[in-house]
Amino acid sequence: MMYNIDLLKENFRKNPFWFRFLNAGWKATYPLGTKLKLDKDDLIRTAKKTTGLSDFGPDFNDEPLDRLLWSINHEANLHPVGRFITRQRYVSLLSIRLRAAYYFKKYLQILEQPLYPAWIIVGLQRTGTTKLQRLLAADPDHRVIPSWEVINPMPLDLNLYQDQFLTPVFSGARQHSPSTVYPKPGDRRIKMANLSVRAVRLISPGFFAVHPIDALQPEEDILMLDLSFMSTTPEAMMPVPTYASWLERSDQSDAYAYAAKIMKFLQWIHPAKRWVLKTPHHLEFPDLIEKHFGAVHFIWPHRTIYESVPSYLSMLTYNSLMFCEKVDPGQIARHWVRKIGYMLDKALDYRLKDGNGNKFTDLWYHDLISSSLEEMSKIYKLDGGLTPDLIQRFQEHEVSHPHRKYGTHHYSLADFNLTQGDIDLHTKRYQDYIAKLYDKHQRP
Repeated sequence: MMYNIDLLKENFRKNPFWFRFLNAGWKATYPLGTKLKLDKDDLIRTAKKTTGLSDFGPDFNDEPLDRLLWSINHEANLHPVGRFITRQRYVSLLSIRLRAAYYFKKYLQILEQPLYPAWIIVGLQRTGTTKLQRLLAADPDHRVIPSWEVINPMPLDLNLYQDQFLTPVFSGARQHSPSTVYPKPGDRRIKMANLSVRAVRLISPGFFAVHPIDALQPEEDILMLDLSFMSTTPEAMMPVPTYASWLERSDQSDAYAYAAKIMKFLQWIHPAKRWVLKTPHHLEFPDLIEKHFGAVHFIWPHRTIYESVPSYLSMLTYNSLMFCEKVDPGQIARHWVRKIGYMLDKALDYRLKDGNGNKFTDLWYHDLISSSLEEMSKIYKLDGGLTPDLIQRFQEHEVSHPHRKYGTHHYSLADFNLTQGDIDLHTKRYQDYIAKLYDKHQRP
């Protein structure tokens, strides 16, 4: 089904009437004590009560959560629904860590296994990374993390998959037997994810034209870094400049190490041959990915920077409307144009070190959109080439997920009072590198 939706600048400056009415009514009752608390101790207490567990494990550090909550409470200006969503999400993240600690303690073998090799998609936002990951997910050899799983990687029912973790064998010993049916019918996480998808459609009807959300399709693994409260997710949802500045200066090794532990759990319960992960956040930390994820190869899609940047800024504006009372597109632009340049510089620093260049495969956005099989063949040179079965799978995916299925997303630099010179100020090094790589300047 195709949707006839045009997303213009004026559309992302407001929420639906019912949503504004709900927030206004809720806020009017704040004097009665209805303002939800975003307090670390309260969140931790709620997570423990929700799960019936109390041990976060030896590697839990609450400083990032402390810093994030200070920034939210003093800088983000959340509307009541934004506070509600944020509180629910942070209780969920803490609950996931509690359940993870339970599994890691009960089944020591989980963390003893090596991680699968991984293809890591590291392109900037709005460069075709979602399309690419979802195409690669059609390969049955690949372990991806669908949306329902990445927002809730640990089963809610601690006993639901118990028979798949350790099963008796004839000798009387016990061994790992991965689930042959995953997720099981009794797993509530897909239903919960579908409810979230419907909520986004109600709150921001046109958002799907910007980023199509699907509970069953893979989503960004930055959400695993959220479990350590050390990711750029908050600054993509709301203004938290103090936290963002602290995060950029901080060593994020612990967050990546913990993400690797979660990956070991996920491949334990549902095995495959290779991981396929993606998030632009990884541009900043390819060294940590290599350190903690092991045998990795980076896939870097590129797009004209004057297209990708305003497209992403538009997406961020829609994000912020779901959380914040007042959204300033100019503030979003000032923060993220610099941040994008910083991320690109970090990625290039790593790539240009001796021996690292051959760890990357480059793709071009417009080629991925117009002739995806040719771009996929570049990747599969790493794995013996495309087979007829894979070609058929990719073609079927393209038919069922056409480009602009949910409408057309319009955007421009002018929407954010930006010029190409503003973008060049922070991305010239990257642009020069791409011009040399493709032998063209900002190839159309």
